[in-house]
Amino acid sequence: MNIAVFFILFFFVISVLIGIQAKKGKEMNLEQWSVGGRGMGTLLIFLLSAGEMYTTFTFLGASGSAYGEGGSIFSIVSYGCLATVISYWTFPAIWRYAKKHRLVSQSDFFVKKYQSPYLGVLVAVIGVIACTCYLVLQLKGLGYIVSATSYGAISSTAAIWVGAIGVTIFVMVSGINGSARTAILKDILILGIVVFLGVYFPLHYYGGIQPMYEAIESAKPNYTILPDKGMSVSWYISTVILSSIGFYMWPHGFSPIYAASSEKALRKNAILMPMYQLILLFAFFVGFAAILQTPGLKGSEADLILLQLSKQDFDPWFVGLIGGTGVLAALVPSSMLLMSISTLLAKNVYSVFTPSATENQIAKLVKYLVPLISLVGIYLTFKGGNSLFSLALIAYNFITQLAPAFFASLMRKNFVTKQGAFAGIITGGVLVSIMELGNIKIGQLFPYLPQAIKDLNVGIIALFVNIAVLVVVSLMTKNITYTHKDNDVLETKTVEHKVLIQKESNSQST
Repeated sequence: MNIAVFFILFFFVISVLIGIQAKKGKEMNLEQWSVGGRGMGTLLIFLLSAGEMYTTFTFLGASGSAYGEGGSIFSIVSYGCLATVISYWTFPAIWRYAKKHRLVSQSDFFVKKYQSPYLGVLVAVIGVIACTCYLVLQLKGLGYIVSATSYGAISSTAAIWVGAIGVTIFVMVSGINGSARTAILKDILILGIVVFLGVYFPLHYYGGIQPMYEAIESAKPNYTILPDKGMSVSWYISTVILSSIGFYMWPHGFSPIYAASSEKALRKNAILMPMYQLILLFAFFVGFAAILQTPGLKGSEADLILLQLSKQDFDPWFVGLIGGTGVLAALVPSSMLLMSISTLLAKNVYSVFTPSATENQIAKLVKYLVPLISLVGIYLTFKGGNSLFSLALIAYNFITQLAPAFFASLMRKNFVTKQGAFAGIITGGVLVSIMELGNIKIGQLFPYLPQAIKDLNVGIIALFVNIAVLVVVSLMTKNITYTHKDNDVLETKTVEHKVLIQKESNSQST
């Protein structure tokens, strides 16, 4: 066994043990298991939020995208920062509502706000699809990282199986508590490793970051700036707006909100999170440093550029340390995804169609579903092929289409009905998926439009259509709803006209 394998296995075992140990002294009912008893402070919320945001992408996609796409990659940092600004205002409102009504899933929020279990089913199904695809991508990333950093001693297949088994065990035992504790070690390692590599490679190959960019500009003029067409300025702006709106629409993004001990913890988290975005810049630097050193890489080869450069320049023990950090970068978000999927299926799908199910039965089912979901994730990882990436694209587009109904629900006087929310989500999601999968551009449909409009992200066009449909359908169905104020929280309820008449008749009789 080489030294790299030792480091990889060491961090894997440590992460699982930390995850299991997190259960100590806690009664694992559904609320404790899924949202940590709503008692986590600023540090743990910060680490959980970072845990779901900074995944295997930090080691693979970030540097690979910088290598292959140039300046457009900076949109990720931009929309991540803007999303945290939005979270400063929205998270406390979500937290107050969730605490009052004891919500444990994203779908619960929509169910309660719109008084519609079946809208909750739609949101849950979308969430399950999205999270399953994201889980598959994490497992694939885990396999790539471990296989590369172990110098082939551990196969990708073995890494995926062992990693999935490990994360399944500590999720079943400790729930979100295990994710939070494991995230502490993960974030410390990522911070140290990625920042070091992002500084080292530009210095090593070019003498610094500025000389690196000067060399790239000399060899490939304008590579690091936005082009006039395609991924242009209008594409950049529309992508940043769209992605920042949808950034926290993922189901596992709601868990840290519900788990917070106070509104203050969430606001502090929003203030701190933009600084964490800086880590991605160092991953980008690695990708840019490789452009002139290993030119011509395409697709998955480009995604492995950080690992490839590391193996060329460092001893096996340090490569193993990178591999161990990559394992943690996959396990923490995978644990959050497993919890979200199982909670959505049990709480927001099964219980709707089995109303006789008790809370205790739901709590048990949530845990029993975790290994089944892991097996499905493993199967899709090995058998799904590239179509899974297309499915992930559809899922993300659908997730973003939840945003209009979500933000409307935060208004003091929400005019949106459950029918309007349902219609908007479906219309926007179907439209953007057709355009993305069919590679249909706005310029193809309307060739005489200005170039700035042609380059708009198609997702934002679908979002506008979503909003239009949501408004029209809500106005058409508003006559069968009424709103009332309950402790400063507005909720919408649908009431049959006959029931209203009967109540008035009874009151007059009395």
